[in-house]
Amino acid sequence: MAAQHTEPTDIAIRVADLGVRFRRGRRGRRSLKDLFGGSARRTRPGEFWALRNVTFDVRRGEAIGVVGRNGQGKSTLLKLVAGVLLPDEGSVTVHGGVAPLIEITGGFVGDLTVRENVRLTAGLHGMSKAEVARRFDDIIAFAEIESFVDTPYKHLSSGMKVRLAFAVVSQLDEPTLLVDEVLAVGDKAFREKCYRRIDELLADGRTLFFVSHNEKDLRRFCTRGLYLDRGALQLDAPIGDVLAAYNADYNS
Repeated sequence: MAAQHTEPTDIAIRVADLGVRFRRGRRGRRSLKDLFGGSARRTRPGEFWALRNVTFDVRRGEAIGVVGRNGQGKSTLLKLVAGVLLPDEGSVTVHGGVAPLIEITGGFVGDLTVRENVRLTAGLHGMSKAEVARRFDDIIAFAEIESFVDTPYKHLSSGMKVRLAFAVVSQLDEPTLLVDEVLAVGDKAFREKCYRRIDELLADGRTLFFVSHNEKDLRRFCTRGLYLDRGALQLDAPIGDVLAAYNADYNS
């Protein structure tokens, strides 16, 4: 009798032979012929692979920094982990939910007030009405927008939107936090406030997936790095080694 394979219980994210394909200008549509054809048939003129043959595991409690030039698949990878995009090849398995801070407008409705948006967005992420009510004041205080709770979201400044998004997402109890470059929009004082909150979440055993071009921030939070280039995973190593490889390629 063949032995059954069991996945390690400390795996938070498993990415296996991951690939996602885009058509220039819009997402490619696939026909049944495309789905059941070979890989050569599935790649048509005007299409490119944003990511391909990407494989790695993330263990619970790890802090991973994703490194690479613009357009090399970093944000696409986070969206795949978040379930916003579906892969064309391979798989992404996430054990437990994710708290995604990927796009500052994601989940928020312009014509609804801040109060209504907090209830809606937190609810969409699985927070009960009672839990939203209990945490509402903390969310608003963290975002520093107490005077704007009944203001339509569309009238907030970009900085206020970032503060509100982070305030909501950082209150979620999901085990994995996904953070893209959006914090770069906030002012320095609020970034430091967010970073202290990330430190608290990491100390609590959360898993962090962090995309940034800021080497100081990557070294602050991350012990391990993934270097993406031309849609491929070039290096999976300690964050110092990954940054050294990235800098060497970038300056060559």
